[in-house]
Amino acid sequence: MEIAILVFMFILGTLFGSFFNVVGYRLPNNMSIVKPGSHCPNCKHKLSPLELIPILSYIFLGGKCKKCKKKIPIFYPIFELITGLLFAFSYYIFGFSPMLLVSLLFVSTVLIIMISDIKYMIIPDEVLIFSTVFLFIIRLLLFEYSIWNILLDMLIPFVFLLLLKLFGDLIFKKESMGGGDIKLMLVFGLALGWEMSVVAVFLSAFIAFPVSLISLLKKKEHVLPFGPYLSIAALIMLFSKLDISNIIDILIYK
Repeated sequence: MEIAILVFMFILGTLFGSFFNVVGYRLPNNMSIVKPGSHCPNCKHKLSPLELIPILSYIFLGGKCKKCKKKIPIFYPIFELITGLLFAFSYYIFGFSPMLLVSLLFVSTVLIIMISDIKYMIIPDEVLIFSTVFLFIIRLLLFEYSIWNILLDMLIPFVFLLLLKLFGDLIFKKESMGGGDIKLMLVFGLALGWEMSVVAVFLSAFIAFPVSLISLLKKKEHVLPFGPYLSIAALIMLFSKLDISNIIDILIYK
């Protein structure tokens, strides 16, 4: 039974992953996520249901459009696979619990953000607002949190990263971080709590450092989307289930 549920969650994740590809591409381009239907970006061929099966369609079509034979980027099936694995892993870690809802919504949010930020250096406000509202409702109704505690979890990481941005702007004499990264911390706080959200910021900087260094060596002027690194760090914190608050209490009250 457990394996069957994991398989179901994986399949569900691949289906959502296919949809997230559409959302991550269309929202930054101010396009409807409903119309037109999925189509080849080269020849505009409307994809049939058989061409929309996650991962398998890519394999059966040989990685090419059925009509114009233009190659389909392998990023699409890989992203569907990653989404499926993260959905299954969410169930494996949290089981049927309120945290499963938090995990699935959070995973969905950061995956869409990674697509849009990598491609267009944009973190769509629509995604952030949707996630913030529903995570707030979940925390309020399904967890024993007061509105005050929820607001603290949202605002502390938001203010923390805002101060880092202002400091970076002052040091580098230019914008050091996008506003979308700052607003993303509201979602982090709701999903992780303020303590793990702050730790995620430091972890993301550690993850991004080697990539940034390589990019800097190749060219003097470079802009690195920070959202994907924040997202990877946040996922690590989410699935590790590390309770930073207990560690803080030990350090303070020891």
